[in-house]
Amino acid sequence: MPPNTDRPVLVRTTGQSTRTPVPPYTPNLPPSRSLLPPLGTSFLLHAGSSLALYAVGRATDRAEAKDWLWPSGMVVNAWWQAVGQRVVLDGVGVGDAWDELTWREKLLLAGVTAWGTRLFYRILSRSLARGTDDPRYTSLKSQPGFWNSALFKLYLPEALFQTLITLPFTAPFRLVVAPHALASNPWTGWDTAAVALWGSGMALEVLADAQLSAHAPAHPGKLQTQGVWSLVRHPNYLGDALVHLSFPLLTLSTPLWNAWYLLGPAANYVYLRFVGGDSGEGESVGQYAREDTRKWIDWKNWAKEVNSFWPGLNTVANKWSYIVLACGAGTVVLERALRNWASPLLV
Repeated sequence: MPPNTDRPVLVRTTGQSTRTPVPPYTPNLPPSRSLLPPLGTSFLLHAGSSLALYAVGRATDRAEAKDWLWPSGMVVNAWWQAVGQRVVLDGVGVGDAWDELTWREKLLLAGVTAWGTRLFYRILSRSLARGTDDPRYTSLKSQPGFWNSALFKLYLPEALFQTLITLPFTAPFRLVVAPHALASNPWTGWDTAAVALWGSGMALEVLADAQLSAHAPAHPGKLQTQGVWSLVRHPNYLGDALVHLSFPLLTLSTPLWNAWYLLGPAANYVYLRFVGGDSGEGESVGQYAREDTRKWIDWKNWAKEVNSFWPGLNTVANKWSYIVLACGAGTVVLERALRNWASPLLV
């Protein structure tokens, strides 16, 4: 089977690393055009999956399945563009396709997989325990014509966001690198920062979910404001933002870097703050005001002291800040040990 030719080439010159993504259809286009194949693949995958789940959701009158797709679809996309295309389109063995990846690329794929798998398990387990549709969608479905407009208001817009968010952990895998072009890229402070960010972000997400799950049965009717919830009101979303910021940083010191990769964490931040996630806090607070005066008062007091998304200066004295930072540092140590054990030829 002939090799896949829709992937641009990186050229290395003696004494200087020249990052030259050249789409095969014309050699004179700017580097941003090298992103068109992975972006197109991502959109087709996410839009197609969204259409399928829209049909299932409409047939079953349950919209929450699209939330399952948020993490799982991104993981599938990353693996398809990193390994799947080489196996299916180029006839390369799975093991050989994996061995072709550099250490940074393997870290990138592993980081995305760990993030997405954990989040998918969290969403799915809560859904199965609940047994009914997410209350957010129950409220939306009460509006006339919900399903007639949901495809264009919810499903396809999320597919577009997913396309942009996955850019930094799909596009690097679509570049054909000249032999040994990455061999002289030593581990740098940017790589260490990326690993630390990922570790701290994952710690925030895991701790936030664990503390919330432990709090609910022990303190029914009370808000969780302790632990990492004393740092920000949405520690899981902050953790998610840090994880996604780590992905483009991991390619910054290599020829795989492209400034357009920053669209990924930027799109993720916009979604978390203004589309989903953090933006739904107002609805919850309104429900507290209508149905639970005690919880509403607790929330107002909490909001006076704790920021919604970004930690305030007062968190410098909060022990949980240092616990989260320590988790990031521990991840750096673990990565270094694994790298020394693996002794990769291409970093």
